[in-house]
Amino acid sequence: MATTQRATEPKSIWVDLMGSKTRLIKGKRYTTRVIEAGTGESLIFIHGSGGSAEAWSRNVMALSKDFHVYAVDALYHGFSDKEPLDTDDRQAHQVAAILDLMDAEGIDKAILDGESMGAHIIFRLAMEHPERVSKLIFTTGQRINFKRTFAPHLRPIETAGALTQAALDNPNYDTVRARIEWLMASPENVTDELVEVRVKFHKMPELQVAMRGSIPGMGGGAGESPRYEEGDCKRIQVPSLVVWGDHNPTGGPDIGEYFASLIPGAKYHLIKDAGHWPQWEKPDEYNQVLSDFLNDRL
Repeated sequence: MATTQRATEPKSIWVDLMGSKTRLIKGKRYTTRVIEAGTGESLIFIHGSGGSAEAWSRNVMALSKDFHVYAVDALYHGFSDKEPLDTDDRQAHQVAAILDLMDAEGIDKAILDGESMGAHIIFRLAMEHPERVSKLIFTTGQRINFKRTFAPHLRPIETAGALTQAALDNPNYDTVRARIEWLMASPENVTDELVEVRVKFHKMPELQVAMRGSIPGMGGGAGESPRYEEGDCKRIQVPSLVVWGDHNPTGGPDIGEYFASLIPGAKYHLIKDAGHWPQWEKPDEYNQVLSDFLNDRL
């Protein structure tokens, strides 16, 4: 009997997430959507600008073997709250929303992993509320006024803003795919499903309004304020890990390595053939590095 030859296809986001649950957590002030799995110490994943909890779909279940994992839609994104809008410092509300989530779940301290914008959020949270953090993972993101110069960005940073603008003005497969491809080391790492998920979100009128004032180059907010000084990194007194991709378009390995050197005792790991989303492009390596770090094997 002949067997049917199946084409090799990437696993679905929801195949990867089988065993997890998705819910809205209502805090005292904010409602946050989470993809959740596991038990034990809390590990909170926070995505980058324009993204959603699905950015962590290849990591949630692997890490849930040892931790209670929450992949969140950051404030102003996904199915989380889109207000308040009348503020010049929306990042402050994004920090407050994470704390509100923690309070609602009875989490005194959490491990925080932030990618890009998420890294900016957790750095600020650690500066302002160090008692709420047990460990930190900064994935391809920082907001530091460095005292030295670095190699030029792999791709012009202004391109990201233009691609985001196009995806919001006309959210369709092509415009959204172009925006996501900018993040990756290779366009082949972008799946059709990932594009369709973001198209769905980008077509939400309330999300469009919120995002235009909450991401880099589009009116202030999370991506543009505040920056910290090199000396502020010394204030981080918890175990920390900086993970970078060697094709990260927003800054090469020299930035990630230098950032890690400023944080007392921080570890640094460079993932090859990965761009701005190493957790998606190289999930097996990423998950192993996090597991080793969080279980004190790194």
